[in-house]
Amino acid sequence: MFKHLKNDLPASIVVFFVALPLCLGIALASGAPLFSGVIAGIIGGVIVGSLSGSKLGVSGPAAGLAAIVLTAIGTLGSYENFLVAVVLAGIIQLIFGVLKAGVIGYYFPSSVIKGMLTGIGIIIILKQIPHFFGYDAEPEGADSFIEASGENTFSSLFHIFDHLILGSFVIGALGLVVILFWDIILSKKAKFFTVIQGPFIAVVLGIIFYLLTGSNESLAISTSHLVSVPIPDDINSFLGQFSFPNFAAITNPEVWIVAFTIALVASLETLLSVEACDKLDPDKNVTPTNRELLAQGAGNIVSGLVGGLPITQVIVRSSANVQSGGKSKLSTILHGLLLLISVILIPTLLNKIPLSVLAAILLVVGYKLAKPKLFKQMYQLGWKQFVPFIVTVVGIVFTDLLVGIGLGLGVGIIVILLKSYQNSHFLHIEDNSDGKHKIKMTLAEEVTFFNKGAILKELDSLPKDTILEINLINTRYLDNDIIEILEDFLFKAKEKNIDIKLISKRGIVENPESFIHFFNVRPKSDISLS
Repeated sequence: MFKHLKNDLPASIVVFFVALPLCLGIALASGAPLFSGVIAGIIGGVIVGSLSGSKLGVSGPAAGLAAIVLTAIGTLGSYENFLVAVVLAGIIQLIFGVLKAGVIGYYFPSSVIKGMLTGIGIIIILKQIPHFFGYDAEPEGADSFIEASGENTFSSLFHIFDHLILGSFVIGALGLVVILFWDIILSKKAKFFTVIQGPFIAVVLGIIFYLLTGSNESLAISTSHLVSVPIPDDINSFLGQFSFPNFAAITNPEVWIVAFTIALVASLETLLSVEACDKLDPDKNVTPTNRELLAQGAGNIVSGLVGGLPITQVIVRSSANVQSGGKSKLSTILHGLLLLISVILIPTLLNKIPLSVLAAILLVVGYKLAKPKLFKQMYQLGWKQFVPFIVTVVGIVFTDLLVGIGLGLGVGIIVILLKSYQNSHFLHIEDNSDGKHKIKMTLAEEVTFFNKGAILKELDSLPKDTILEINLINTRYLDNDIIEILEDFLFKAKEKNIDIKLISKRGIVENPESFIHFFNVRPKSDISLS
């Protein structure tokens, strides 16, 4: 884990700056104590990060649970009663993991996962633009279309200049320029600029700007436009920020209903984030989903016991980790430790960071998730990929994460049922003759995203020094998701010295350089792409 320290340490600092305002903002939007968000961020980094099998996934409080938490606290009568539901939700997630419910994550089509990433990217951009200009009416981390202030995602954009804070905008713009200049130019000049990253420099400049302009009427930034970490007076007041569950409420049926709701929603969001993070991972690691549910369950039990919000794996922090060059779970753990150390030792310094600078960091994260060229790529894949993709994006932007994904999944299922038969299975034959490990994989006539989990598991479990024969002679329909799995497998095949023989009507190909290129140039009469 420590062999990638030079990559993981800089990445953890960026993730820390992304996570800090989100932890506080989600706690505020949830109607919970501010410190409860920080507790969840620390546990999500240190506890879940240590137990998880994900190399790059980052866990913490999630905006998708904020409305559930807000309603539940009111329904159950107190935050301490709500914490009982969080602990129970963690136990239920452990049961999910033992029952191997993590396989559900494999049954979301690639188009929906890409739509989720893009939709989240667009939401980040739209929600951070007001903060960039100093309009901080909505808490950081909120992602619902209808905002608590009564406005919606788009109407708030029209009121930006009615609430413009010049100092916030100036340092936000300067921070954005620094981040882009660092990312596009300096990072390619010398290794130093990849160790010390642009977001860190932007935050330092933000603190300096705040200190230097405090007496300037035009550029001064008030405390309402800065990070707001609770500052304890002494060790007793710090410990007083922790809350503990009232287990006397465990007999209340409402507590159990909330617990099951949290467990189901948190597990679903986690599995979706796992799938999305694995797609973003340049090293194409495959996260064990059942182990992830166990790790999340353990994290929620601990979080509930000490006063933290519910935890899920979250794609915004995970994507920031990937974009910043993280390589192992160490970056996740370190970001949690940085949250812990900073709120203990330097809360006063943290409270001098302008929110507009952190908005600049998130704007870059959002853009990298929702690059315009992705829309073109999805369109070129055909309507069977583009329609579920665009429905997911629009659904997320105009409703929320889970509703958008549900709409995209519904459309995806309809599309795939129109194009595939019920016999979409594959055969796996093993031959150990002549002392060589040979495996023959014959794909069926119709292979769809419903087969993702089984094929991915088979490919991931192949031993080193194997000869893999993939037979496509009878395959008439091969879903784009399966092609992507085969494409990602090429990276692992080289690492494990696996030779691939591809047999099709077109002939035999040894160790193809790219499955995507191979299928794109094939005659339509052979294999149709989804």
